[in-house]
Order: sequence, then C-alpha cells, then structure tokens
Amino acid sequence: MTASPASQTTLRPYRPEDRDALFDICVRTGHEGGDARHLYPDPALLPNIFAAPYVVLEPDLAFVVEDGGRAVGYIVGTADTASFVARYRSQWLPGLTDRYPAPIQPPSTPAEVMTDLMHRPERMVLPELEAYPAHLHIDLLPSHQRNGYGRQLMNAFLAALHAKGVAAVHLSMVTNNTPARAFYDRVGFHEIAVPDPGPVTYLGRTTTSP
Repeated sequence: MTASPASQTTLRPYRPEDRDALFDICVRTGHEGGDARHLYPDPALLPNIFAAPYVVLEPDLAFVVEDGGRAVGYIVGTADTASFVARYRSQWLPGLTDRYPAPIQPPSTPAEVMTDLMHRPERMVLPELEAYPAHLHIDLLPSHQRNGYGRQLMNAFLAALHAKGVAAVHLSMVTNNTPARAFYDRVGFHEIAVPDPGPVTYLGRTTTSP
C-alpha cells in the first residue's frame, strides 16, 4: 500500500475521535518501528504508556496526519517532562493499576517489561536531559512513511513548543531502530550522552529552525 497524494492528507490537531486510530498506530509501530501486536496480548498496553496519557494530559501538543478520514500518524509530547511525570503519577496511572498491576518479580516478557515501565514514570526525569525539558513520541504507519509527513508533524510540534517558550526537546528511541535514527538526524536531532542508557539512545534539539 502506498500513501495517498498529499492533497488528500491533512495535518491537524488531535481530536478525541482519533483515539482508536492513535492506539492502532502506536501498537503497529511499537517494535523497532514495526508491528508489535504479536508481542503484547493486550493491544492497549503500549498506547496507554506512550500515546494516550499525552493526548489526555497535554492535548494542545498532539497532532495527527489524517488520510481518508482516519489518522495515519501522530506526534504527542509534553512541554515539561518533570511536570508531566507528576501528573502521570497522580492523574493517569491510578486508572490503569487494576488492568495492569505492577510486576512483583523482575519482568521476563515484553509485556511485563512495558508494564514495569508504566509504573515507573520517574525514569523519564534524568539530569542529563534538564536542558531539554520537553519530550515527544512520533509514529507513522509504514504506508505513510518517507512521504514528508513525519517532518510536517515534527515542525508543527516544534512550533507549538516554541510558542510556549520551550527552548529544547528530547526523545528516546530504541537504538536498533536505524530508520528512525536517520529520520531524527535529518530533522536536526543530535545524541545526548546519558550513562547506562540500556537499549535506547537519547536525542535532543532546539525548538527553533536549524
């Protein structure tokens, strides 16, 4: 499948009726940029960590690419990671604990690893990232990648941050996802040194045009 012509696509703010598409995009791009549905018995697990809390807690920083009346890509994030973590802990996580209890033993499956991350939002606050207070998540269905939509989403998000007076933003990505790294390099991100980052790489950039 190929993307529809650009004239048929729309970049716009997220709307509540995009929720199902948001969840679908998140899980279908959740394994090093590819489909993660085979790894997670509950397809809502990844979206409830990496997508849904942002559109609930900071909806003014959520944008989608729509094609044919349905969202096919999104960018979400926060202007202030420390504040987001506090709100995630107090406002978002309590609604998930019955469905996703915190692991009692060290996680051993992909779902347990993600559930453990869900219950440890403070992991997002690192001293090395203080100069990059905002952070983001961006995902596009494979059918709509390499068509310029990712750059459009990124530009909209950076402009919204800049309008809020936020100087810089960071993200974390699975190091093995080399196509994603190539994209982030193209849109002006650089690596941020973080001790013992595990399987991820941290990247950052200013919110102004390069």
